[in-house]
Amino acid sequence: MLSADFKFTAPGEVRTRYAPSPTGFLHVGGARTALFNYLFAKKSQGSFIIRVEDTDVERSSRKFEKDLLESLKWLGLEWSEGPDVGGKFGPYRQSERLNIYSTYLEKLLKESKAYRCFCSEEELEAQRQYALSQGQPWRYNGKCAKLAQAEIKKNFKDKKSFIIRFKNLAKKIEFEDLVRGKLEFDGPLVGDFSIARDLQSPLYNFAAAVDDFEMRISHVIRAEDHISNTPKQILIQEALGFPRPQYAHLPLILGSDRSKLSKRHGSFAVSEYRKSGYLPEAIVNFSAFLGWNPGGEREIYSMPSLIKDFSLERVQKGGAVFNIKRLDFLNGFYIRQKSVDKLTELCLPYLPQKDLDYLKKIVAIYQERLKKLSEIEELTDFFFKDKLEYGKELLRWKGAGDREISTALDNLEQILSKIKTEDWTKENLEKILMAEAEKMPDRGLLLWPLRVALTGKESSAPPFEIAEILGKEKTIKRLKEAKE
Repeated sequence: MLSADFKFTAPGEVRTRYAPSPTGFLHVGGARTALFNYLFAKKSQGSFIIRVEDTDVERSSRKFEKDLLESLKWLGLEWSEGPDVGGKFGPYRQSERLNIYSTYLEKLLKESKAYRCFCSEEELEAQRQYALSQGQPWRYNGKCAKLAQAEIKKNFKDKKSFIIRFKNLAKKIEFEDLVRGKLEFDGPLVGDFSIARDLQSPLYNFAAAVDDFEMRISHVIRAEDHISNTPKQILIQEALGFPRPQYAHLPLILGSDRSKLSKRHGSFAVSEYRKSGYLPEAIVNFSAFLGWNPGGEREIYSMPSLIKDFSLERVQKGGAVFNIKRLDFLNGFYIRQKSVDKLTELCLPYLPQKDLDYLKKIVAIYQERLKKLSEIEELTDFFFKDKLEYGKELLRWKGAGDREISTALDNLEQILSKIKTEDWTKENLEKILMAEAEKMPDRGLLLWPLRVALTGKESSAPPFEIAEILGKEKTIKRLKEAKE
C-alpha cells in the first residue's frame, strides 16, 4: 500500500490509464478513450497504462481481454504498464488485486467511514417504491449505519448477507473538469452508496478510486457517462486520504441521427473493422476527431502529428457524431498512400494464392478505387475465374441491337488478334482501340462490350489495363465467350 503524500506536479509525472472491462469486444468509443489517454500522456512525456477491470466475474472473459489488447496494439497504442507487460504498480487486473481492496475496506470500516448494510433486496425495493411514490429520487435511508454492535454481531451469527456502504457526510462535492469546467454535486443526493459486496468483492467506484491512487494516475480521461461516478470516487479518495487526480470527461459518440451509436450507424468492434479491411491509421485519424478538433482546415493526421497537436482544451463538450462515410474517405486516402508492394501484402487475405507479381499488377490498377481492403475481392474476382457468368443484356450499350454487339465483338477479336505478344501493353492497346472507337458513332459501342466481356461487370478499372494483365490469349478467349 502506498502512502498518500505523493503529488502529481513533477514534470513528466503525467500518468493516464485506459481501464476497460473485458465484457465485450473493443468498440470505437473505447478506442477513442484509449487514444485520448495515449495522446495526452505522450504529449506530456508521461506514461500510458492499461488496467483491466475484471471484477465482474460472470461477464468478464479472457477472450475479450485478448481482443482488447490486440486491437489496441493494432491501432498503434503502446503502453508502458499493463497486464501483459507488468510494471511496478501491478498487478494490472483487478481480479488479482483483491487483497489490496480488502485492506482499504477494512480501514474504512475500522474508522467508521463505511458500514455493513444487512438490508434485504425486499427492504431496499420497498424504499425505492416509496421514494418513487413521493416523486423523489431514491437513496438509501442509512438504516444500517445506526445499528448497535450487538445487532451487528447477531447478524453475523445468523449468517445474514450484507454489502458494504460508504458513509456519506452529505457535503457538496465540487471538481474542475478539464473539458467541462467546474462541476458541483449535492452530497445528500448521492446518499450512502455501496462500495463492495464483501471484503473480497469490491464494486466499480471503490476499486477504481483505489487503483487510481495505487497506480499514481494523475489524469482520469473517460467518457461523460462516468461523470456521475466521479463524486463517489472523490468521496472515497478523501476518506482514505488520497490525492485527487484531474478529471476530463469526453463527449459521447452519437449516430448520424444524433441517437445512441449502434451497428445501424456503421459502428462495429475494432476487430471487425480490421477484418473488413480498414487500416489502423484511418481508425486512429477518424477516432481523434470524435470530440476533438485542432482548429483550422487540416483533417489528415498521423499519430506523431496527433501527439504534437493534441490538447484537452480542444475537446468539445457536445456529442461527437459518427460518420461512416468519413471513415471510408479516410481509409481510401491511407490506402492510396501505400506502396503497391505494401498494399498487395495487406490485400493478400482477400485474394487467391497466386503469383505475387501477378497480384501486384491487379492491386495497382484498383488502388485508386478501394475504400476498404476487402473490396479487392469482389472488384477483381474475374481475374481468377476460368469463365465469367453474366447476362447478355449487360453487353448491350444504350439499346444497341444484337447485330451491333456481335459486330463490335468481332471487330475487337480481329484487331486484338493482330497485335504481337511483345506489343501487348496497356499503352499500345489503348492507342489502337481508341482510334478504332473514334470511327464509330459512339465510342461506347466498342469499349462497353470490351469491358463487360473481360470482367462481367458494369464498372471496373480501364479495360486496356485489364487486358494487359489478362494477356492476349485470355482476352481473346473472353471475347469469343461473349459472342456465344
